[in-house]
Amino acid sequence: MAREDNRRGKRRDRDETPEFADRLVAINRVSKTVKGGKRFGFAALVVVGDQKGRVGFGKGKAKEVPEAIRKATEQAKRQMIRVPLREGRTLHHDMYGRHGAGKVVMRTAPAGTGIIAGGPMRAVFEMVGIQDVVSKSLGSANPYNMIRATMDGLRKESSPRSVAQRRGKKVSDILPKTDAAPVVEETAEVAEA
Repeated sequence: MAREDNRRGKRRDRDETPEFADRLVAINRVSKTVKGGKRFGFAALVVVGDQKGRVGFGKGKAKEVPEAIRKATEQAKRQMIRVPLREGRTLHHDMYGRHGAGKVVMRTAPAGTGIIAGGPMRAVFEMVGIQDVVSKSLGSANPYNMIRATMDGLRKESSPRSVAQRRGKKVSDILPKTDAAPVVEETAEVAEA
């Protein structure tokens, strides 16, 4: 009976994790030369997110690929950050991120644009839940540096609510005002003339 309950507990733990999706970005085979020949190992780079604004990345090394992926996924879940999204689909403002020689530019985009990004950056955007973004990697093409630069930029993302709170103002004071009313008055004057 105890063994059956233990199995159920493990199954329940497995059912709770699907809230996070994961994406394998890179897998690298590395070798160590020893007296008898070569020993091979694997390094995995994984991005994990809930597709609702939380994302993290991790790297893992092991003798076998599945174990390296598992280690990377565990690390990614421990290092998650929250990214505020506008309308749940894009960034609030344009950003620049860098890590070492990796430099990335991320720009907000109108609905229907899609994710315009390279491989490692695309994985991060898909896992965070961004649907519309235009981005460009300007520096290193190394996936580790690209992901770290992207995460650096996403950490700088701030929502109007957080800016208003920090400055002690209302959100409406911070957002730009729309000039819809004056345009209507001007057209009425033109029609009278």
